[in-house]
Amino acid sequence: MSDRLELAVSTVVFTLRPHPDTGELTLWLPLVRRIREPYQGRWALPGGPLAPEQSLVESAQTTLQRTTGLSPRHLEQLYAFGDVDRSHSADAFSHARVVSIVYWALVGQDEDAASIDGDNVEWFPVDEVADNAEHLAFDHGVILDYALHRLRAKVTYSPIAHAFLPEEFPLAHLRRVYEAILDRALDPSNFRRQILAQGTVEDTGRRQTGTAHRPPKLYRSAPERSRYILTIQETDQ
Repeated sequence: MSDRLELAVSTVVFTLRPHPDTGELTLWLPLVRRIREPYQGRWALPGGPLAPEQSLVESAQTTLQRTTGLSPRHLEQLYAFGDVDRSHSADAFSHARVVSIVYWALVGQDEDAASIDGDNVEWFPVDEVADNAEHLAFDHGVILDYALHRLRAKVTYSPIAHAFLPEEFPLAHLRRVYEAILDRALDPSNFRRQILAQGTVEDTGRRQTGTAHRPPKLYRSAPERSRYILTIQETDQ
């Protein structure tokens, strides 16, 4: 066992983009290809050692800005991963036990438009990465699985889905965000009824422009309902 401890900060970044095969809205995330051992050539989550002069959140922000060009509004500490053997493969090189403080970032539509592809950085559909998570460097497959589980759980009892949306949106767009996160279809009528009954959105009095048919109403997040419970019925599958 190593007698030295190192701290690192990593971030799981989620955004919503059309799937390249189906065109349906789906979760995406950026990965960084490692250019040195351990795990040279493998994909990993954005991150790195914690610099002594930076706070945890500053370290996460710096890494994201450097790798993706993004400064997400929603950046939240997710969990700490510090199993004794999680960096076993790295011990031969660093002779240290590594504890990672992991954040997650949710990137809105307006923010994602400003993203860039940095050196050795590429964006992937989350489902494709999750299906091959064992090929990620270190224990980053475990971290991604945990982040997905937390996101899918949290979307059912908090307004976290709104982080992916612009300030104003039709309810159909909000439903597609829920479907992309939960990875299953939801009944439009039931979803609309539940959302309006919960009072988590408010009518702006405006309608979407540029549509061929009757333009849908535009809604925004209801600021007085920052916490709520939304129950998605299993019959909506």
